[in-house]
Amino acid sequence: MIRRSFLKTLGALGLAPIAAQAKLHKAPYSGQGLFLTTWRFGLESNQVAWTRLQEGGSTLDAIEAGIRRCELDPAERSVGLGGRPDRDGVVTLDACIMDHLGNIGSVCGMEGIATPLSVARAVMEKTPHVMLVGDGAQQFALEQGFPLENLMVADSEREWKQWLEKSEYQPVINIENHDTIGMIGMDASGILAGGCSTSGMAYKMHGRVGDSPIIGAGLYVDGAVGACTATGHGEEVIRTVGSFRVVQGMAQGLSPHQACKAAIEAIAEFFTRRGKDWSHTQIGFIALNKSGEIGAYSLRPGFNYAVKSADRAELLDADYLLD
Repeated sequence: MIRRSFLKTLGALGLAPIAAQAKLHKAPYSGQGLFLTTWRFGLESNQVAWTRLQEGGSTLDAIEAGIRRCELDPAERSVGLGGRPDRDGVVTLDACIMDHLGNIGSVCGMEGIATPLSVARAVMEKTPHVMLVGDGAQQFALEQGFPLENLMVADSEREWKQWLEKSEYQPVINIENHDTIGMIGMDASGILAGGCSTSGMAYKMHGRVGDSPIIGAGLYVDGAVGACTATGHGEEVIRTVGSFRVVQGMAQGLSPHQACKAAIEAIAEFFTRRGKDWSHTQIGFIALNKSGEIGAYSLRPGFNYAVKSADRAELLDADYLLD
């Protein structure tokens, strides 16, 4: 059964300006840094990010380095090099990045470039735009010196050919077939940043874009409040502007855990209202606030996330809505 508290939690997430509520999180963060990353591969990505931070890099530098480690690992089959293809056998990548000042960059449907988060950062820092897509994103990446390469690894090609035998598109999004690395973090002075990178759902329609490269859906950072990133069924995260909703909740006084839970309940309410089957879907959020509090919540069991600070490096299971 669904543990229902929709009206109460949705009421708590009214659209008051974030800045007006920032005073709720005045407490300074006294640690040496903090990173949260989706899924088990976040353990290694967090360590890379931590090392970069301790070497003197910014929070944004650390986020980029941590996610890049995952993007360049061909064994990680849902991100960057080795990502699963769409139904036409084409690997397309999406990513976005955001800093504590609201600077943002994004790429969508980009082919042939293994590190889309770094391209998204280049969009943020070297163009007047916030999003480039498809051929334009690839052209810009090549102009910036990113190498063009074949992103399809042998295992992905073999699985795609097996899928073509029936061509049934019934994605199960959980630890068996997750599709996103999302990382949020802050440094010792409380400066926040976040990033999100994915190859999207396996065997999606060519041109499909989920929540991962969309600021406010797959990622949102407010330097005065906190940060959130999402994983799972992107269409549903977009529908509720999920990551912004979580940060808005924290701005209004909810803990990161409470804000993530409220966002999941809102997604569940949309499913119920529309009469949609949600038996094969998963959505998860991770969040942190300026006080160094962390939280996570998912639609169903199976979502885990990695935490790294000066005194901990562990993988945690998120609480969930469905029993």
